[in-house]
Amino acid sequence: MGRVLELRGDRVGAPSPDFERIYDDQLNYVWNSLRRLGVRTADIEDLTQDVFMKVFHALGDYDPARPIKPWLFGFCFRVASDYRKHVFHDREVGVDHLEHADDARNPEQEAVLGEQRALALQALAEVELERRAVLVMHDFDGHSIPEIVQVLDVPLNTLYSRLRLARVEFEAAVLRLALGDT
Repeated sequence: MGRVLELRGDRVGAPSPDFERIYDDQLNYVWNSLRRLGVRTADIEDLTQDVFMKVFHALGDYDPARPIKPWLFGFCFRVASDYRKHVFHDREVGVDHLEHADDARNPEQEAVLGEQRALALQALAEVELERRAVLVMHDFDGHSIPEIVQVLDVPLNTLYSRLRLARVEFEAAVLRLALGDT
């Protein structure tokens, strides 16, 4: 696509991010972020589309000097939050249909990894959404707390507190689920 002119404020003439490239490069990330935020497997495809529609409409506001993933996670968090407010459903742990088996692992290893992923998703589902978002962004995606502050627009100390509590909740849920206590 060449350069696209922006007609907003001081960004006239700045290159606009290429939506198709963002979509192609970040589809798995958005899909997995929604899954980690508790979206049922059956609804992930529709909500992924919703995220990308919102991204498309807000693309002119994106600052290419900043990392794309935290910006996208903000959309995922808001879509997942709205979804959870409006949809009442039973808990369902999804399977990531976009991950492909590693040819270097045997079927037994794949089964163990699948069980571990399912356990992690079940444990994540038990962490309150606002704390889960911080845990996923920090511990799973590797973003710093200052980056998360900019995405979630929450005070720094509040995020550190949420991260600490989320880790405690997640660890307790993993232990309980691994031991078979419900």
